[in-house]
Amino acid sequence: MVFSSGPGQSYVFSIFIDSIIEDTGLSRPGISALYMASTGTSAILVAVVSRLADRYGPRTMLVAVGLGFGAACFGMATATNIVLFYIAFASLRALGQGSLTINAILLVNQWFVSRRGKAVAMMGLGSVLSNAMFPPVARFLIDNIGWREAYAVIGVVAIALIIPAALFVVKNRPEDVGMFPDGSSEPPASETRRAMSGVQRDTRVYSSLNFWLLALSLGTPGLVSTALVFHQTSIFKEHGLSATLAAGVFVIFAGTSAVSSLLAGFVVDRTGPKPLYAFTMAMLLIALVMAVAIDSAFIAVVYVSVMGIASGCHHIVQGVIWAHYYGRHGLGRVQGSAMTINFCASAVGPFPLALFQSLTGTYTVGITVMMALPVLSVIALVFARPGEPEKPGEPEQVDNLPSTVSEG
Repeated sequence: MVFSSGPGQSYVFSIFIDSIIEDTGLSRPGISALYMASTGTSAILVAVVSRLADRYGPRTMLVAVGLGFGAACFGMATATNIVLFYIAFASLRALGQGSLTINAILLVNQWFVSRRGKAVAMMGLGSVLSNAMFPPVARFLIDNIGWREAYAVIGVVAIALIIPAALFVVKNRPEDVGMFPDGSSEPPASETRRAMSGVQRDTRVYSSLNFWLLALSLGTPGLVSTALVFHQTSIFKEHGLSATLAAGVFVIFAGTSAVSSLLAGFVVDRTGPKPLYAFTMAMLLIALVMAVAIDSAFIAVVYVSVMGIASGCHHIVQGVIWAHYYGRHGLGRVQGSAMTINFCASAVGPFPLALFQSLTGTYTVGITVMMALPVLSVIALVFARPGEPEKPGEPEQVDNLPSTVSEG
């Protein structure tokens, strides 16, 4: 499912941007604004889909999403005006970037608790392979059959991958088939302790300061990386590097993301998500500095490698942190709301960078301004206490009780 979301992700759409601009006459700020509006629609829909997944289960939602996702790819191939293009692209972002991803994350978080980090890392291989395969394939198809036909082809591929897997493989929860998470013979220790003590987590979302601190902090990688990836071809051209190199280095990005994701999956089960996220922000800051200094193919390779490390670590943090603090039950509401904020951040990212480039003639100013975001995110993370009561006098959370079993 994560692999199949590629046609709706920024790393694939970035390959199509120049061809779409040439074919439709849209300006770069104009298509960035369209991207922002479309991703905003995705942000709203993912909150709805995640709540429906709580009610009907991810399996049912994945079948519906898979069919709609294929239709959105065909819509991109046939759109003839700005309204149709917006509808197709908004659907592509909402169903690919949003709905496929949230349902995959919810499934993994239902089936794993103490091994959650490792499981999310394995799931992340789908994203790594998608990063490695879709951009070069998209480039090849665009060059040989055109960008519209390319989207039609990958739409067929997406449907063929999603629907059979959803129908014949997916089970919503281990309890549905007489099992417990992690293959254990009993419920997770953290859930058992919580039930015995009667203590409930604070599961408020939009009215919770702690939720907002964590959600806004976690939105930074999406904003920054989407902005850089969205304009990667143009950024490389500004520094005298080719569009072919801009597409080809996604393979390196995928490799470093895969390795860092696997390592981070083991680390997060031992350290918890916060220290790993601080490391992610450090890598993102280094990547921003390098984006200003790209002047050769070697520096470009180092730059995308650092971006890959940040991406791989963030993927693990994003996959485990909400279940880590809020638990499995009703997770769709919490994680879906968080992803809505994250997608809004991703939607905003490309537009200001395009605007700075349009006003100054270079991406350097916009990238320099973005360097403040990782620092601010770490500060917000320090003060965030998600899942803990915010009113004086309320009992402590169960996760603060002594235990020899880590919830992951």
